[in-house]
Amino acid sequence: MARYTARHAPRHAAARPERSGLRRALAATGARPVLASGAVAAVLAGGALAVSVGESQARAEAMTFAVDGLTEQTSTEQLAAEEEDAARVATARTDTNAARSAVAAREAERARLAAAKALAARQAKAKAAARAAERKRIVADAKKDPKAAARLLMPEYGFGQGQWSCLERLWIGESGWKWNAENPSSGAYGIPQSLPARKMAAMGDDYRTNPVTQIRWGLDYIKKAYGTPCNALSKWNSRSPHWY
Repeated sequence: MARYTARHAPRHAAARPERSGLRRALAATGARPVLASGAVAAVLAGGALAVSVGESQARAEAMTFAVDGLTEQTSTEQLAAEEEDAARVATARTDTNAARSAVAAREAERARLAAAKALAARQAKAKAAARAAERKRIVADAKKDPKAAARLLMPEYGFGQGQWSCLERLWIGESGWKWNAENPSSGAYGIPQSLPARKMAAMGDDYRTNPVTQIRWGLDYIKKAYGTPCNALSKWNSRSPHWY
């Protein structure tokens, strides 16, 4: 006959398997079980990965900071370089403008001097032409006014106007300033009373009719023989009858 087993036996009544000796020892000491080598490797790998990620992140942040710093430094240096270039360009432009202004000023001064020189040349030419015309007129009128011709010619022989009064008195005494005056006894002729008359041919063949030729000869003779008209007049006054 079969043994009777209660249908609804309490579950807790069932016997639990006994723990192994290791488990019992651990339970008794309260120590945690040691992970298997594979689990330890996995944990370590995970930690290393976390560390690696952290280090990579730190390096990335450091690199980002360095790049940002370099970028900022580069921007500052670039800005400084641009400002320096702008300053150089401004200085060069200023120097160029100054050089152009200096060149323009020199050209203007050169043009002014050239214009002044040209004006002075025109004025000198006009004055020379005026003097030549006056000289021509005086020479042409020498028969009417031989004294004017003599005053005009005196500077050519080195005589200043201070000698004029002596020359005037000398030739008044000799000929009265007449171009055709002739001494009947000696044959002296002309304003300076050349003796003989043909001596005056050294100044021109027209010596008998041209008072200018006579005056030129008389001034040259006084310069060579007496030095000045005043010396000639002094000698003339010291002689009797008068002659020089």
